[in-house]
This record gives sequence, C-alpha cells and structure tokens, in this order.
Amino acid sequence: MQTKEVIKYIVQWLDDYVNNAQMNGFVIGISGGIDSAVTSTLAAMTGKPLLVLEMPIHQAQDQVTRGQEHIAWLKSKFDNVRDAKIDLTATFDELVKAVDVDENDPEWELSLANTRARLRMTTLYYFAGLHRYLVTGTGNKIEDFGVGFFTKYGDGGVDISPIADLLKSEVFALARELNIVESIQQAQPTDGLWADERTDEEQMGATYDELEWAQKIYKEKKPADFTGRKREVLEIFNRLNRAMQHKIKPIPVAEIPQELKD
Repeated sequence: MQTKEVIKYIVQWLDDYVNNAQMNGFVIGISGGIDSAVTSTLAAMTGKPLLVLEMPIHQAQDQVTRGQEHIAWLKSKFDNVRDAKIDLTATFDELVKAVDVDENDPEWELSLANTRARLRMTTLYYFAGLHRYLVTGTGNKIEDFGVGFFTKYGDGGVDISPIADLLKSEVFALARELNIVESIQQAQPTDGLWADERTDEEQMGATYDELEWAQKIYKEKKPADFTGRKREVLEIFNRLNRAMQHKIKPIPVAEIPQELKD
C-alpha cells in the first residue's frame, strides 16, 4: 500500500466532503484505540475545525490514559483541534435503573454494551448540531463490511466514514506513518464496552489478520476447502458475516407495488 498517498487521498476526501456539504468541521469520539486515533489525525490534517470528545462510561483507566495521550499529542501538532470530556457514567447508570435490568436475561450484558455506544452517538450528534460539524466514523473494513463488529446506531451511526475501505492492518500502517503514540499502536484492540476489558479477538474468536484473510477469500472458498485453523477461521467469518447482514446492508424497505398506490 502507498501509505503516504493514501493519507493524502483521505485528507483531501475529507476536505472536499466538508466543503461540498457546507459544514464547518468534524467531531470524533476518542476511545484510546487505533481507529479513532488515525481518523482524528486525518481529520485534523484538513485544517478544518475538529472537536474530539472523551465520553467515558465506567471506562478502564488504560483506555482513558491512551485517549488522553492521543488528544494531547493531537493538540500539540494541530491548532484546529479542540477537546471536551463528557462523562456519561452517571447518565448510563440512570438509564440502567430506569429500564430495570434483569440479570437473569442472557442478553442483558450485550444490550447494555450496545447502549453505551448509542449514548456516545447521541452525544456526538448533539455537538455536531451545535457547531455544524460532521460526525466522523472510525470503523474499518473488517468491522463495517466483514463481520459487522460495531453497534447499529452507536459507533455505526455517523455522517462519513473515511477509513472504512481500509483493513485493520492498513489502519496500523497509517498509524506508523502518522507517528501515532506508541501506547495506542501497541494496545490490544478493544471496543471498550465491557466491564472486563475483553479484547476484540476474544469477542470474535479470531485475530484481525485472520479475519482479513477470510474476507479476501470467503466468496470463492468454503470452510471445507481447508483444515485446521484456516477452516475454523473461515467458519467464524462466515457465521459472523451472515448474522450481521442487518448491519452491513442498508435498512430493508417494504417497497409497495405501484398498483396498490394508484
């Protein structure tokens, strides 16, 4: 991959988009992960106003620290970057009380994890509305179009998605070129939605490198074509890809036959 040229391309794409949309700038949630670090740096490079938000909800301290390191680094390099911390922990806790969580329900943990992401989306759009900013997504190609590893109307609720055509390994390549802080480059990827700090790999059952391999060949190959770990990984990818089509594809629309409208 021509990393420098890809960086220039995305920065120009972002600049063109915000100009054509007649908006003022960008707002991005900072998680302490590689995707939000790279995306926010690319947005900052346009020279347009960029607001980066910390939105902790019972967040692990290492995630908070990495996010703050990145924000400090970003502000030291770009004069167009502002930041704010919106602690959503109390808001989340009040919602948990209001919905009367039943911990005997097997889906309660996942439902609340997704709720965290949706509270953050709501916060991003509040500030976007205040300043005429674009909510800028941080999803990569594996997450958005491979295994659907994102929250619908949470981190998937965005205006634009500048790195969604990049595989995770390509995002890391951009991070190296951009000199993103080392702690973020070395951290295990995690969505930060769980109290036990489980990693993306633990949730999906495969590494991003393995899933990239599967995404490249899954349309032409079947799990039965392989043995051992390759077969297992392709089975994981296919299962997640099928289950997450409701995220990957546009919202289904009931198209009414014209004769019923006449």
